[in-house]
Amino acid sequence: MACLGLYCGKTLLFKNGSTEIYGECGVCPRGQRTNAQKYCQPCAESPELYDWLYLGFMAMLPLVLHWFFIEWYSGKKSSSALFQHITALFECSMAAVITLLVSDPVGVLYIRSCRVLMLSDWYTMLYNPSPDYVTTVHCTHEAVYPLYTIVFIYYAFCLVLMMLLRPLLVKKIACGLGKSDRFKSIYAALYFFPILTVLQAVGGGLLYYAFPYIILVLSLVTLAVYMSASEIENCYDLLVRKKRLIVLFSHWLLHAYGIISISRVDKLEQDLPLLALVPTPALFYLFTAKFTEPSRILSEGANGH
Repeated sequence: MACLGLYCGKTLLFKNGSTEIYGECGVCPRGQRTNAQKYCQPCAESPELYDWLYLGFMAMLPLVLHWFFIEWYSGKKSSSALFQHITALFECSMAAVITLLVSDPVGVLYIRSCRVLMLSDWYTMLYNPSPDYVTTVHCTHEAVYPLYTIVFIYYAFCLVLMMLLRPLLVKKIACGLGKSDRFKSIYAALYFFPILTVLQAVGGGLLYYAFPYIILVLSLVTLAVYMSASEIENCYDLLVRKKRLIVLFSHWLLHAYGIISISRVDKLEQDLPLLALVPTPALFYLFTAKFTEPSRILSEGANGH
């Protein structure tokens, strides 16, 4: 009988030399996906650079949100912010390492994966066939193994490590904050982790294809907002505080990350020069800020220019 459905396949039950016996058409086991002949094959390929960049993007999301809410609730004069930033970085780094170690193959910082071929690979539950229009053959499985589930595992470890480490640190060093403000960054994480989980569950496939453009757009917008809010109008305003340089270099790293993700560095000699565009948005802002200063526009309007 022909195997219907885009993601239904026949699983290997017995192999003896050249003799292979396959089961009926159905769902492939975890860690396998169907090939062109509708047979379930193990995921034995190495992730592509783009796959690693996607996983890096999903790993950065909780870290960036941690840093944002730590900065938001710590206050400008709080000495605890730096230690909390370092702790958040340690938590996410350890969670990433542990996630790789517990993934197949266990015990090494390496994963095996199935190649992503199309958007529908992320949503196999939408492609369960009904041969007789009555009975549905359920063939839902992780065709993009392990790019879908590994993100959930990583978020779980991030949450566990945060609950183990951060409350003790905040209680010890956050003396400049009120009792009600000390743990607000942790409470915020308890909200955004479920949101990130739902985002990955529903929009994982869309994020996989859109994340380079999301990085570029958000990094450009946030850099412009930060420089405007900090009243940075020239290079001197930028160099006067170390924190501003750290923010600038962080955004430059995000710009480079987005450019590399879009180009995928398929042709190294052609794609690497694109990284020269990384400082362009900041330079454009500095050169044009004086022309868009509100006070200058209002004064020129009052003078009739």
